[in-house]
Amino acid sequence: MPFSFEALELPGVVLVVPRLFADNRGSFFEAYRSSDFEASIGQAFVQDNQSRSIRGTVRGLHFQTGAAAQGKLVRCLAGEIWDVAVDVRPRSSTFGRWVARTLSGENLHQLYIPAGFAHGFQVLSAQADVLYKCTTEYAPKAEGGILWNDPDLALPWPVADAELSEKDLRLPTWKAFTASLTLA
Repeated sequence: MPFSFEALELPGVVLVVPRLFADNRGSFFEAYRSSDFEASIGQAFVQDNQSRSIRGTVRGLHFQTGAAAQGKLVRCLAGEIWDVAVDVRPRSSTFGRWVARTLSGENLHQLYIPAGFAHGFQVLSAQADVLYKCTTEYAPKAEGGILWNDPDLALPWPVADAELSEKDLRLPTWKAFTASLTLA
């Protein structure tokens, strides 16, 4: 099999490591094979997104809800990121817990984050190119998020001087997010 699939601490979050073939010319690996991914994680992907960001940039923590909830397969093409998934499923035994891994163009690791998790990353290198596959298409009316540096989540972001979009700076706190769940 061209991939290893390692279940991580939170149910459904999977670290994917491709098999690398290297010789004096360079290297080759399969980044994605639908049959292997569907057999291992049970999902098909319908949309690809790509970003380029500078050191310190935080993108997230984002999710979509309802029928538009997205699973994501995240890969850093060049550079290095710290990638994080937070369980936002209210009935989950791991609700509010998070897991993170370093993804890079060097280690080739990918992180599968299932629907029901908020996702975010921070760029550790001077610049990083990130590609992620999604299980559903982007639906603006279904999007949600949580403030990246919320003290209740206590995520240990590796780069102190973070760069964020205005939109991400206005995301609700964990307490506000959880309070909104009781009203729904």
